[in-house]
Amino acid sequence: MQSIATQQAAWYNIPVIIRTSIRMEGGLRVLETVGVISLGCAKNRVDTEQMLHLLREAGYRITDRPADADVIVVNTCGFIDPAKQESIDTLLEMARYKRDGRCRLLVATGCLVQRYGPALREQMPEVDALLGVGAYPRLAELLGRAEAGERPLACARSEGVFEGPRVLTTPAYTAYVRTGDGCDNRCAYCAIPLIRGPYRSRPFESVLAEAAALAAEGVREITFIAQDTTRFGDDLPGGKRLADIIRETCRLDGVRWVRALYCYPSRVDERLLDTLAEEEKACGYLDLPLQHIDAQLLRAMHRQGTPEEIRALIRRVRERGLTLRTTMIVGFPGETEDAFRRLMDFVEETRFDRLGAFAFSAEEDTPAAEMPGQVPEDVRQERLDALMRLQARISLENNRRRVGSTCDVLVERKEGHWYVGRSAMEAPEGDGSVWLRAKRPLAPGMFVPARIDGAQVYDVTGVAL
Repeated sequence: MQSIATQQAAWYNIPVIIRTSIRMEGGLRVLETVGVISLGCAKNRVDTEQMLHLLREAGYRITDRPADADVIVVNTCGFIDPAKQESIDTLLEMARYKRDGRCRLLVATGCLVQRYGPALREQMPEVDALLGVGAYPRLAELLGRAEAGERPLACARSEGVFEGPRVLTTPAYTAYVRTGDGCDNRCAYCAIPLIRGPYRSRPFESVLAEAAALAAEGVREITFIAQDTTRFGDDLPGGKRLADIIRETCRLDGVRWVRALYCYPSRVDERLLDTLAEEEKACGYLDLPLQHIDAQLLRAMHRQGTPEEIRALIRRVRERGLTLRTTMIVGFPGETEDAFRRLMDFVEETRFDRLGAFAFSAEEDTPAAEMPGQVPEDVRQERLDALMRLQARISLENNRRRVGSTCDVLVERKEGHWYVGRSAMEAPEGDGSVWLRAKRPLAPGMFVPARIDGAQVYDVTGVAL
């Protein structure tokens, strides 16, 4: 069952699972088999899925085994230091298949390349092609150039949003739908605007059409994502439309659950809250990254909203009975012991249903990296550990209050004699699970009613009804 470490994680390693074969022509190996590793958030996953479609359309076959791949593509993350290090480590690990195996081309794509492309090209000779986030539509072309002996680097920023058909890497019953790309919030600690550029929405009709196509293919859970999901439509005629896209998606045949992640607090309005609370297919789940509660630190972070406004928003969320998830940063420059205590008191007071946290990471070219009052690394880690211990206790107490209640559970897999799934209170990948006993066989993708009869720190147990 889920650990504290899992709760802290915000980036994932996504294996791509499509089997393949190798073609020979004239005794020469043809570079047609591709293995893809996707690192980072769900938004990176969508990029990866669209790249997989482009590769398939270009005639490449996809494998889940790096040892079987002629070409290995690593879609990197560049969000914070641990994610950047994982990206570099993964590239170096994949490079051994060039040295010792059949791989002939190693390709780096994504956020790390967008941010550090020239340096990576110079310092990592193992990599044969480097594509930033604006170069995804050129993937097949640039692979062809790499096969011809060039070493392309493409890091131009895109003015639009990468759209197109996808090869889903999620289970068949669930999928993410991206509503936009980039961010205008300019939080002092965040490099995303440097990587992804300013915020731009996809057209409403395009997003709805994608959700409808996924529903027609059997997807039953739609999760909307963006760097700032609450901005959807704000830069287009008609204004903000997150509530609208949720309502319209709830009306699609076949869809059972709809939710949205990454909602910026100051842009959450009453219409969105009412939609999440009133729509039968909406999960009643609000992902609200708050980062802190200390007024001085919020200003230093360039976050909009005051502690009083945050508390007022939380009251409105609670009045509607919504599941509330948040993310916090500890060890931000200037975070005193008193400020950290205010954060701990706030978490104790609010009792978030879900809480993830990061220790502050000083990202190059962001205002926070140069701020006075940098907190020592060991202190940052101590505070992170303390916060997650507090949340572990709160989570266990919250889960114990669920005992005796009933809910619908989306079955995802079987482990031993347990069926493992999620209720509407658990988002894909980042939250806990519901572990079920059942007298009848269950299959992934089924929705079954269940009664909760046990509680763990992040998971609950129950019996299928």
